[in-house]
Amino acid sequence: MTFYALSSGPGLSGVAVIRVSGSETVNVIKHLTNSNLPKPKEATLRKFINKNNEIIDEGILLWFPGPNSYTGEDMAEFHVHGSRAVVEAIQSSISEVSNCRIASPGEFTKTAFQNGKIDLLKAEGISDLISSETEIQRLQAIKIMEGKSSKIFETLRHTLIKVLSKLEAKIDFPDEDLPIEILDGIKADTTKALADLETLLDDQRVGERIREGFKISIIGPTNVGKSSLLNHLANREVAIVSEIAGTTRDVIETHLNLDGYPVILSDTAGIRDSKDEIERKGIKLSLKNANEADLNIMVLEPKSADFHRFLSTFSQEKNIIVVNKSDISDYKINEEIRKLNPLSISVKENKNIDLLINEIKKKLENKFISSNDIIITRSRHRENIEKCINHLKTFQDKNSEEEFDKAAEDLRLALRHLGLIVGKVDVEEILGSIFNDFCIGK
Repeated sequence: MTFYALSSGPGLSGVAVIRVSGSETVNVIKHLTNSNLPKPKEATLRKFINKNNEIIDEGILLWFPGPNSYTGEDMAEFHVHGSRAVVEAIQSSISEVSNCRIASPGEFTKTAFQNGKIDLLKAEGISDLISSETEIQRLQAIKIMEGKSSKIFETLRHTLIKVLSKLEAKIDFPDEDLPIEILDGIKADTTKALADLETLLDDQRVGERIREGFKISIIGPTNVGKSSLLNHLANREVAIVSEIAGTTRDVIETHLNLDGYPVILSDTAGIRDSKDEIERKGIKLSLKNANEADLNIMVLEPKSADFHRFLSTFSQEKNIIVVNKSDISDYKINEEIRKLNPLSISVKENKNIDLLINEIKKKLENKFISSNDIIITRSRHRENIEKCINHLKTFQDKNSEEEFDKAAEDLRLALRHLGLIVGKVDVEEILGSIFNDFCIGK
């Protein structure tokens, strides 16, 4: 089956790119151009026509014969003017070729994976790059696409495949004792693999945080300007602002690109003693949100004298304390609050908001961002690594008791979970390793 799609995105544009992939690609090119195939991978100017020999548009044709294409199949790209009428006419003509249909979401990349052009990690990197909204997300996606993560998991897989091949040989030839150096090698290799995997897990989930956004909670007493700060940073009216205390009853979230950092910013109910049941529930949600956040912006005003006791219940590492309303005439920060080195701001007059953003970035950099390469970017990576570690630990326990047949099964399961990360689970690799290393049948 051959599939096609508009790859440049919908809407009016200067240029639109329509992709085709599959065995009928050659026929699609001939149907649309009524001419011979162009040279592979060479941009060629062509007139594109419909079934009545009427010109639809004039544009660029690119021809990629398989397997040397993105999908591994015959593939073509039609670069045309980006009006809806042109795009619809081109797609309508393509649909007239037998066995051609509209592509399903992600089908080009899925086909590339199925044909061995990319692994699952690179496919996810491509998806992340397309959906990236900030520079830090773009850089992370590029690093995943470059394949360092894949190399790390492939190296670990090959190590465990070697170990498993030795165990399989022992199972197949039970009368032959494994040399002591092979047994020692099995123990050393699995111990190192286990240590490497545990190191990968100890990453504070930075990759997932960058993909999804750092969680920042705005918290503080009522009527100190929390909702105003949210609206100001979002540059739109996200939350209702009112002089009536207790206006915010629920957690209000918005996704922002905060000077290059992806964040999920939450406005929360003001903290105070309240007899209103709904407000008390809102306050409970506020405290929960603050505890789960990566960073808290504690907003106070000069008269929030008693609130410093509340601040001590939160880790100072993840707090930025700001005192708002520095524009008022009698602005004087309480001495107890001053000891906490707060940042003085005015949301109303946009005073020191740039300093607040810099402080947010500095906190996130110090706590999460390091020079180390990010390997885990999705929960499925972490889950498979955790399961792999569990099976390796069980393997080591059984292997020490020389239960080779049972231990081998745990190693197979560990390998399977590593394989699921990159999309490779292949028994033939184990068989090949056995024949190469042990010369079975000699």
